Amino acid sequence: MPSVCLYFHVHQPFRLNKFRVFSKRGPSLHAAYFNDELNRHYFQKASKQCYLNANNVLLNAITEANGEFKVSFSITGTFVEQAKRFAPEVLDSFKALAETGCVEFVAETYSHSLASLYKDPSEFREQVRLHSAMLREEFGARPSVFRNTEVIYSNDIGREAASMGFSAVLAEGFESVLDWRSPNYVYRGRAGGPKLLFRNYKLSDDVGYRFSARWWSEWPLTADKYASWLAAADGQTVNLFMDYETFGEHHWPGSGIFAFLEHLPREARKLNLEFLTVGETASRYSALDEVDVPFALSWADLERDTSAWLGNKLQRACFAELESLKPLVDEAVKATGETELLEVYRMLQTSDHLYYLCTKSWADGDVHKHFSPYKEANPYENFINYMNILQDFKEEVKKRVEACAVKMEGLV
Repeated sequence: MPSVCLYFHVHQPFRLNKFRVFSKRGPSLHAAYFNDELNRHYFQKASKQCYLNANNVLLNAITEANGEFKVSFSITGTFVEQAKRFAPEVLDSFKALAETGCVEFVAETYSHSLASLYKDPSEFREQVRLHSAMLREEFGARPSVFRNTEVIYSNDIGREAASMGFSAVLAEGFESVLDWRSPNYVYRGRAGGPKLLFRNYKLSDDVGYRFSARWWSEWPLTADKYASWLAAADGQTVNLFMDYETFGEHHWPGSGIFAFLEHLPREARKLNLEFLTVGETASRYSALDEVDVPFALSWADLERDTSAWLGNKLQRACFAELESLKPLVDEAVKATGETELLEVYRMLQTSDHLYYLCTKSWADGDVHKHFSPYKEANPYENFINYMNILQDFKEEVKKRVEACAVKMEGLV
């Protein structure tokens, strides 16, 4: 019987203002580019619907199981910043979970960015370092496992993660890379890469996507039924990776999703199922085989590649602009000492901004529209707005570098 690895991803982006090139703005770039009224609304809504309720259920489950029920989280830096500003009680509830000793925190990019895809890896490394430092400061955690933004993984990313000291990386268990292999085993990346924990996407999506789908032949999904599926699975580990907003946001409280989460640990214990964190899973099991992932794999959309963020010309243009800003921002911060420039730059890199520019149709397109906060805007309008902000930011950075140079010349 396999063990169960239950992992949740927790993230909120800083959503953009509607911005015009000739808009008047004050000295604060954050206020100019980001809509904190919208950020507060979505964060507090998710806090009420999801975070506080789900954290309470997990805390009770850990207490009831005397520490034998364990979960793992990745929590972005942008989420933590918003929690401090808009709902400190949410951050406190995650700290309460951390204090149980039954929760492991996973490293990722601080800003939930696509920096791992830049040609220069320095920004990626710095964001991962910042995120790990945040986890130590807020939760006393020292992460040993890495989860890249949107579970994007490739051989190159795996080697980079290993070079930063991570023993294991999370990845999508898709047939394009696993082929005949089961996702229910621990593997190793190619050429000395880290251990790989592949998501069992079918069992994960049974909860994450299909739980409240009345058209589904297995509806309603009960905790005892689901626990029996886990117990009957083959392999070493069943890796259940999903967005935390599954509970209360993607599936509303009236669907029974919180009752499901509450009863699952109890039903699992009846079947002698053991829950392990991601780090415990990677440590316990030897790698069964080496897996070659030559291209960027993700957990998004039907293609499971990077097309959710880089699939059209609009997205690729914005991504190229973001990447090109890196040396200019570094120069500006070095010259002026204004760290706000770097903070804003990283908020602008958050992958959600590119996600809202997707022009896919059918089911994938509907998902992109559902998660976009700009319901009245289409991807082309979102592109114009995002590019306006990027261009304005670029000009502002140049101005500050030039002003600093003039000031220094005056002192000579």
